[in-house]
Amino acid sequence: MAVKLASVFRVVLLLILLAAIITACFTLPIEKMLKDFLLWIEHNLGPWGPLVLAIAYIPLTVLAVPASVLTLGGGYLFGLPIGFVADSIGATIGATAAFLLGRTIGRSYVISKLKDYPKFQAVAIAIQRSGFKIVLLLRLVPLLPFNMLNYLLSVTPVGIGEYMLASWLGMMPITLALVYVGTTLKDISDVTHGWGEISTTRWVRAKLFLLSGMIKYCSSLIFLYLLFSKKDGIA
Repeated sequence: MAVKLASVFRVVLLLILLAAIITACFTLPIEKMLKDFLLWIEHNLGPWGPLVLAIAYIPLTVLAVPASVLTLGGGYLFGLPIGFVADSIGATIGATAAFLLGRTIGRSYVISKLKDYPKFQAVAIAIQRSGFKIVLLLRLVPLLPFNMLNYLLSVTPVGIGEYMLASWLGMMPITLALVYVGTTLKDISDVTHGWGEISTTRWVRAKLFLLSGMIKYCSSLIFLYLLFSKKDGIA
């Protein structure tokens, strides 16, 4: 009886969450709210701004709301070093929050949705053998939507530690590129709805920046992989 009550409780909580997502997407002015939030950080929080920005990723990611506005805002408000650190940590804790939600009260719902993603069946099998590497590759090469991937990975055997580390490393390149674009924006309005005003030159710079960063980043990952593989072989 207790098991049935727990299952009903989980389903009810999940339905409430889904209702909140639908309501937020169709009724709330998300862009305006995020712009006002970034302005509030800029004018009121001072040195606490990066921390609050990072925490803000949690509700957005759990509710499957794209958080790229926060990533751009981090670059605009705090510049490349601090903005990148805040956004990188925020994206990781947000992804982890969604992962934990999918592994607990949302597990049955996520499992029911697996049939909609046939490609993920092979991924789930591969994760049993190499969880960290597969999650890292999925973050570097996003074959599935970011927010949905957080939930799909929650029903695989990958450990929470491996998931967090692989997600953090794998999301670094795109986070770095978006933060860089944010540093080139002239006004906070460009962060939310001024994409048309971002010049071609800025996009070219951002892509070159991302490409060079990816080359260095992947080279470092390959070096570390070979290093640790060699150590494992000796052991």
